[in-house]
Amino acid sequence: MEMRRPALLLVEDDREIAGMLEEVLVELYDVDHVVDGEQGLALALRRHFNVMVIDRRLPGIDGVALIQAIRRANITTPVLMLTALGTLDDKVSGLDAGANDYLVKPFEFDELLARLRALRRAFTAEGRRRYLGEWIYTPDNKTVYSPTGARILLTDAENALLELLSASPERVFSRGEILDAVFRSEDSPGTVDTYVHYLRRKTSRDMVETVRAQGYRLGDQP
Repeated sequence: MEMRRPALLLVEDDREIAGMLEEVLVELYDVDHVVDGEQGLALALRRHFNVMVIDRRLPGIDGVALIQAIRRANITTPVLMLTALGTLDDKVSGLDAGANDYLVKPFEFDELLARLRALRRAFTAEGRRRYLGEWIYTPDNKTVYSPTGARILLTDAENALLELLSASPERVFSRGEILDAVFRSEDSPGTVDTYVHYLRRKTSRDMVETVRAQGYRLGDQP
């Protein structure tokens, strides 16, 4: 089976530069390119990306504000900022906004690709994620990414429930065990059923399996 290429968000308003970047990046990444900060933010909130390349000077929301908005949304995807501004203050402000690395124009494409590889290696080592079939679950930011890349935010209770089930995917948890681990003592066993329903509605019917007369466990994902 062919491996899916990592997804990359490119936010660059200079058409000529963007064209050259895409030509290089599409050899290794599935690239989504947008030309302003508003489009970049909308796409970042809607889809899962493995890495982002964001220009500092953008129409509408500039690159620094865009990265700040992405981080406020608890999106931890590594970001490489591109800029023509190479002063120390510019670099510091970009990194303080939440960028993971900073590359000053003009640059060599080999260096860009090497920087992206390094960012992805570091993120994979540090990030806590679980693969539920083709779904990606990141408990720390209460997010599930669908096989299409859609980003689904979970409530605290939904996240706690999925984290419990996915930590021991073969185990069947009784309603009482789930109630003790996830909910308050005054809640009823029906609360468990309600949140299983909520979780399935947000993700898929198969995300949680009902085991008759026993309880629930993580379902088998395609």
